[in-house]
Amino acid sequence: MKESRELLESLGYPSTDLRDLPTSTKTFPDGAQYRIELPSTEGPVALEEMLKEIDRYGLTIHRISQGSGIMLLTDDEIKQMCELTAKRGMELSLFVGPRGTWDISAGPLTSAGKTQGLRHEGADQLVYAMEDLKRGANLGLRGALIADEGLLLLTKEMKKQGHLPEDFVVKVSVQMGSANPVSVKLMQDLGADTYNVPPALTLAKLASIRQSIDIPIDLYVEVPDNFGGFLRYYEIPEIIRVLAPVYIKFGLRNHPDVYPSGKQWEATNISLVQERVHRAALGIQMIERYCPEAKTSKLGTKDLGIPTLVSSPIV
Repeated sequence: MKESRELLESLGYPSTDLRDLPTSTKTFPDGAQYRIELPSTEGPVALEEMLKEIDRYGLTIHRISQGSGIMLLTDDEIKQMCELTAKRGMELSLFVGPRGTWDISAGPLTSAGKTQGLRHEGADQLVYAMEDLKRGANLGLRGALIADEGLLLLTKEMKKQGHLPEDFVVKVSVQMGSANPVSVKLMQDLGADTYNVPPALTLAKLASIRQSIDIPIDLYVEVPDNFGGFLRYYEIPEIIRVLAPVYIKFGLRNHPDVYPSGKQWEATNISLVQERVHRAALGIQMIERYCPEAKTSKLGTKDLGIPTLVSSPIV
């Protein structure tokens, strides 16, 4: 193995998982070590209810994300979500709409084809995803989730050519699945601004990824059942120390798969977002109890993908 490890080291990567868990010296641009993300906020009604709970607990939440996609939101719904988050200086990240599991192909739904995941099949789906991104940006959105390497590269080109704002935050979904220092570094090179690592990785494996990339890592500390259902609350202090800059992300165990969402799930979605805020309150108390010196960001920080308010779509 010596030759293989030497090659990795010569390329600037760790040659083994970092079991000594070195303290990360990297931070967000404002010097913060961690931020908080709440996912699966499906539409403006759920967002409004979530914000009420956030206020009730007195929490600082930096990023709100959503899974059903830009495609299934009207212009007015997107603008409403942008307005609600922009007023608070919060980042809003919406998923691109059409993707593998929604296509007519059964491949991503088969036992052997699940690795295709949410990737886009064929050129047309890439075009549809690009259109989703442009529509969101024209409505004020400044952040989106993607789960396809090709689309990731295209977002980089779209920024260069003015089809997307330069400050548009491209968040790579946990569905992408890259799980080692070299593959995640490739995601950074392709244009990822922030990367959601697989939630089952040990801290030693995650530490090797952190040493290889500069962009923020997003990590579920409560993991949806379909990704393993882990609860890593007591690890939060070490996660911050070892993985900074990191988004601490609160999913939820024991909930139905609501994607793609809509009115038929509205009451359920409200209940789910309320409980995610409760889980975030528990996690933030862990930080206050065990690592109160850890630095977090203020809302409105410049590098957050805070929406821009527009009176009408840009043509």
